[in-house]
Order: sequence, then structure tokens, then C-alpha cells
Amino acid sequence: MGLNTVFPSAQPLLPYTTHSSNSPELSMTQMNFSSLPLSAELLENIAAIGYEKMTPIQAQSLPIILQGRDLLAQAQTGSGKTAAFGIGLLHKLIARANQTQALVLCPTRELADQVSKELRRLARAIPNTRILTLCGGSPIKAQYASLEQPPHIVVGTPGRILKHLEKGSLQILNLNLLVLDEADRMLDLGFIKDIRFLFRRMPHPDKRLSMLYSATLPLRVTELAYEHMNNPQQVAVDTGKVTAHRITEQVYYVSNPEKIPVLIGLLSNLEITRCIIFVNTKHVAEKVCGYLRGNGFNADVLSGDVQQKKRQSILNRFTQGELPIIVATDVAARGIHVDEVSHVINYDLPEDAEDYVHRIGRTARAGASGSAISLACETYSFSLPEIESYIGYKLNGSTPPPELLAAEIKPPEKRPTDGTRPARRNNPRSGNKGRGRHSGHGDRNKQRNPG
Repeated sequence: MGLNTVFPSAQPLLPYTTHSSNSPELSMTQMNFSSLPLSAELLENIAAIGYEKMTPIQAQSLPIILQGRDLLAQAQTGSGKTAAFGIGLLHKLIARANQTQALVLCPTRELADQVSKELRRLARAIPNTRILTLCGGSPIKAQYASLEQPPHIVVGTPGRILKHLEKGSLQILNLNLLVLDEADRMLDLGFIKDIRFLFRRMPHPDKRLSMLYSATLPLRVTELAYEHMNNPQQVAVDTGKVTAHRITEQVYYVSNPEKIPVLIGLLSNLEITRCIIFVNTKHVAEKVCGYLRGNGFNADVLSGDVQQKKRQSILNRFTQGELPIIVATDVAARGIHVDEVSHVINYDLPEDAEDYVHRIGRTARAGASGSAISLACETYSFSLPEIESYIGYKLNGSTPPPELLAAEIKPPEKRPTDGTRPARRNNPRSGNKGRGRHSGHGDRNKQRNPG
């Protein structure tokens, strides 16, 4: 294990063995899962899911995990990180005859739920495997009851995990396996003190296997790995281009009054499967969603202070294709792991360049292609140079063509004051006809504790 040293920001010194994604044998995705020394039941279930070839991050990280070595992995969102550490966790679970306690920490409730679903899919062929999700927003008493029989794998957000430690309903003193998923986002959201607190209550780093996955590796993340992991091996995939290769990116320069007409025009002309529209505040999220509904689009808001049950309902409808459009604040940027998101629209450009990468990473997942469209307005256009500097190339920018400005904008649909839901127009753009609409609430960009 490395020394507990805080390094100067200019020259971090890390004891990593780095595996480059440029090596021919690892940069390709022709490696089969069957080439790994996995148990027969796990291989059978991987094949049943439809996984055959490994993505680059899986091909690089799984051999290290199976050797029992700590891992620090950097890869773009949508690259197959969840399956990589999930297969590693379940392999260790089988090898130890279920005598394993694993903890997966996630920055948001949505991501924790997505990770849990993927782990349960991978674990179907493994009898008696208990996977429990512990997140804020869900009734804690029901979680107490679930913890009476100790789970093998706990997936949760730092805030709720700490609450259970305080109440004594969860113990991590005998933790065997640890995963920090999207560690950079957890630090962005202010969880660094909580994570360090949790580390101090876990077994010594050489007594557990630790994996840290992140889309970016700022110094704060590498310091955390050095202090609390056991000489982690580092792998990095496609770090030369921080955005996915199959995303078509376009910027439209607009005035503030043009934003709604351009958005309506875009949605009217695009062939959308699923679309996520990102905004910077909950007030704007409600405003944009109101205009979309008022103009016949089936949309809902996903943000930090929407109750967990409703958040899950919105995500389920989005995943199943019943809800084609979500208006989201950044708290959801890394929590929506849904295939076939055809478009991401930045109604507001993010004020943090990294958030641009995380937002557009909601599309072009698992080898698919996608489109990211950003509106550079009078309020947020100052973010554009920083974004272009961070991603390393200039974005294609232009004024929107006249046909993109909707000729007629109907007023926004207002939420009723009597608690009833407004009737939905029978508009073909509205998805399933006759279903009630939902309205959501949001939060400021980067709310500290969405978990």
C-alpha cells in the first residue's frame, strides 16, 4: 500500500502499473468472456444475457480483478464498466462459496439502481445470491428489515450507507470487496469526507480487494486511490478523446428568447427514440417541461428532489419507451444508464466542462451512435471555450437554420393547483395516448447529497 501522503498538485507520484489501451491485444473487442477463468454457471449466464465479446475496459480490467489485485480504471461512460466489476464481484463470490461481503458505492440513486439491476441480471444463475440496494429517498425501515439477513452485495449511495452504519444495521468491518463507481462524480458532489469516513471503518487495504472506476482521473481521485488502495493497477481506455467516438456533436448559437422555439423545432424535426434535455436549474426544468407538454410532447422532469418512487417510475417509463423525453438537471447526468438514447440536448450549456462529457455520454452507449446538440445562449455561452479546451477539439457551431425555429409556440402547460393531472392531447408525438402526465421537481446543479 502507498503512504498516506498528500502530493503537490503539479507532480503526483503514484505507484501504478499502467496498461495502455493502445496495445493490439487489448485495444480490440475480439476477446471472448469464455477465454477468462470464470465459473461455468457465471459463463452460462453471461452468454444467456447475450454478452460474448468484451469491451476494451472489460478486457483490460477483468484479468486484473481475477488475479485479486486492486484496480484503478478510467473509461468513458457507457463502455461496459458495470459488467466489468460486476462479473469480477460475482466470480469472487462463487470462489468463496458466498462467504463474501461486497460494497458498491455510487454517486446517485439512479446509478445505484442501474448497477443493482445489472448485478442481478449477471447473478441469475448463482443460487442464493443476495443483492441489496440502499439509497436515500426509500423508506429506511424497510431497509432495516432487509438487512436482518446479511446481503452478499450492497449497492448504495454514501449518505444512506453512513446512516445504516450509525444505526448499527450495517457493518463493513469484514468487507472483502469494494467498488467506487464514478468516483470523480462522488467527489464533485461533495462526498469526499463521507468516503474517507467509510474507508476508515473498512478492513486494511491489503485485507480487501478494491476497484475504482471513473470517467476522469483528477488528482483528488488518484490521491484517494493511493491513500486507501493496495498498490492499484491502472488501466485507461480511450483517454485521448474524452467523449465517445460515435457521438455527432452540434452547437447552435441562439439568443435567450430563441431557446424554446429552437428546442420545439428540433424535437419536431428529429427522429427521436429517447431524448434527454439537460438544464442547469430545477426552475428551468419545470419551465422547459411545461412548454414541451403544452406543445404536445410527452416529457417529464428528473431531478434531485423528486421522490424516489416517482424517480423510479419516470426512469422505468423512459427505459420501456413509454416516455420519450426527460428534462434533467445534472444530478441525473450519471444516473441514467439506458441504451438507445438517440439524442442529448444541452438546453443550457453546463458551467463545468466535465459535466458536458458526462451529459453527452448518456447517448452512444454500448457501441451505438448518437447525437448531442447544445444551445449556446447569452447566459451560458461563456462555458463553450472551456468545454472545447477540455475535450481537445472545436465543436461544430452555427446559427440555427430558419426551419428549426418553430413558427407557433403554444403556452406552457401549467400544473393544476387541485392535485389533478391535466388531460393529454392525442398527439402522435406524445408516445402512448391517454396516459396521465407527471411533473417533476429538480435541484440546483451539483446538489451535494442526491443519495
